[in-house]
Amino acid sequence: MSESTTAAAEVSLSTPPELARVPLVQNQRSIGWITDKVSKIVEERTPRWWWVAFLICSPVALMGLLCIGYQISNGVGIWGENKTVGWAWDITNFVFWIGIGHAGTLISAILFLTRQKWRTSINRAAEAMTLFAVVCAGIFPGIHVGRVWMAWFLAPVPNMQGIWPNFRSPLLWDVFAVSTYFIVSVLFWYTGLVPDLASLRDRAKGRVARFIYGVFALGWRGSNRQWRHYEMAYLLLAGLSTPLVLSVHSVVSFDFATSILPGWHTTIFPPYFVAGAIFGGFAMVLTIMLPARLLYPQVDDLITRQHVDKMAKIILLTGSIVGYAYLTELFIAWYGANPYEKFTFFNARLGLEGKGWYAWSYYVMMFCNVISPQLFWIKSMRTNYVAVFTVCMFVNVGMWFERFVIIVTSLAQDFLPSSWRHYSPSWVEVLTFVGTFGIFLSLFLLFMRFLPMIAMSEVKIVTPEADPHHTPHGPGAVANH
Repeated sequence: MSESTTAAAEVSLSTPPELARVPLVQNQRSIGWITDKVSKIVEERTPRWWWVAFLICSPVALMGLLCIGYQISNGVGIWGENKTVGWAWDITNFVFWIGIGHAGTLISAILFLTRQKWRTSINRAAEAMTLFAVVCAGIFPGIHVGRVWMAWFLAPVPNMQGIWPNFRSPLLWDVFAVSTYFIVSVLFWYTGLVPDLASLRDRAKGRVARFIYGVFALGWRGSNRQWRHYEMAYLLLAGLSTPLVLSVHSVVSFDFATSILPGWHTTIFPPYFVAGAIFGGFAMVLTIMLPARLLYPQVDDLITRQHVDKMAKIILLTGSIVGYAYLTELFIAWYGANPYEKFTFFNARLGLEGKGWYAWSYYVMMFCNVISPQLFWIKSMRTNYVAVFTVCMFVNVGMWFERFVIIVTSLAQDFLPSSWRHYSPSWVEVLTFVGTFGIFLSLFLLFMRFLPMIAMSEVKIVTPEADPHHTPHGPGAVANH
């Protein structure tokens, strides 16, 4: 028996059974086993199911791109928007995708800073999901302006150019926040990839693969000096990313909160949007990771029921916060005695007195986001993959309807009944939104095929082989000292 195994056994014997934790890597898997199993997902022949999935998702993505081209050539008049409902599916979808992009940075940055080691098996896929979701989100503001070739006016162009962007507009703040978030997320994701790319480089049998992985591995050799610089860079990026998790969706909420429209003009939006983004983001992570775990059974010992249980608890927590925000909005609308605000919430959204055109969407939102996550109070539900996947699908639907309720309901029935207009999406809007799912899933399938979907260098830290009396190299090593 090796010295590290003996030391680990001594520690486990000295720990009372009631305080012992379930290992994050099951079945006493070795460090070599982790490298071999995760790397083989990339190295082995492409499975048949991957081709089937990609051949389904890529035409859907192409359909979405064709719809975008059709909209650009014909103008926004082909949408179902009208004079009253100027923000409809395009901004609804933008906020929806931005929310999904929050879980990756949360798992990678905040959980890393708080030394939550269970994040190591899921952070890589969550980070990739963040990037792809932000790409999908960035499509909609560009086509929303109508003249896409003028979208660069949203950038902070100096006033000397004579364009005079309104720096006091929250729409311009969106550009700052989202672009900064995307750049930092790319750097954070790529920094964590470097040691694993070096592993793939050293294992590659073909010259082309060895060259490509070698270029992106940046000459990584795993020396002490490289690990020190790596850990410092990873820590700094984690610290930089943490305020972005709070700021990005807070800034997005300012698009609504700084207006005077009933249903938008409320101070609860920033924390409410952040909690909802984390809520929807974790649901999407589980929506993707549970099928991936099923399709790659070799990672069963790395993505365990413990991981699913902890993520379900976060969904329950953030879902309860979102439900509290919904009730707070209703209470303030009643207590504030503002007739317009009261009408928006109780008539337009709840459908009282038969005046709510979109009341059905409000009840769908309440069921999906508030009621369905309550199943996670039961541990058997949190560890049942089918139940977790079903609840996460409800949450995904509910979070989209939340944005629809906020935007469309508030605009369609505002101050003057004479200006009310009913909104229905056109086929172009529907297919464009469906196409973004094709883009998102196609990019994620390519990620799974050509890059390690699990952060090998981080998972190795929590394996049974790790010596508790020695500080291993790698991100989060200090937490295990």
